[in-house]
Amino acid sequence: MTNSEVLSMFKSTGALLDGHFRLTSGLHSNSYFQCAKVLQHPEHLSAICSAISGHFRECGVTTVISPAIGGIVVGTEVGRQLGVKTIFAERKEGVMTIRRGFVIEPSEQVLVVEDVITTGGSVAEVIELVKAAGATVAGVGTVVDRSNGRVRLADNQYSLLSLEVVSYKPEECPLCKESVPLYAPGSRTNPQG
Repeated sequence: MTNSEVLSMFKSTGALLDGHFRLTSGLHSNSYFQCAKVLQHPEHLSAICSAISGHFRECGVTTVISPAIGGIVVGTEVGRQLGVKTIFAERKEGVMTIRRGFVIEPSEQVLVVEDVITTGGSVAEVIELVKAAGATVAGVGTVVDRSNGRVRLADNQYSLLSLEVVSYKPEECPLCKESVPLYAPGSRTNPQG
């Protein structure tokens, strides 16, 4: 699947937004990838996850883990396509944790799956949880890499769509200086920038 085909999916489903957005990372941007809007369509979910699972099919993955909330849908479908256990990590009092009785065993080969990465902060936290359990990180798979490959989280890292999307520190954001209304459509609440 090419970048233009993936972008076409996002545009046709209204999942690529233009405006002034506060990203989960806390950075600001003039564009936002609302993966949930494209992933709600089974044909797109299946195609996107098929590309990700296909990349990791021969890597011996035994478990897929995703950071909540954005990565859960794509992680679950990638795990289903690979035929492996699928779990997620979530924040409790601001700290990424593995809860709900989920367990990672030291023998597991774990694939970390996320919908969108900008700085990779949530994925890095999940990777630390995997390592703390004594398991091996088999790789990182994402739908969208907004860093165009600059953020490297694992030796085996694959993004279906990799592109440079401009983002700003809140104090340097030209959209803030122009008083363009700020929206935070992500799953994690951030203080106003």
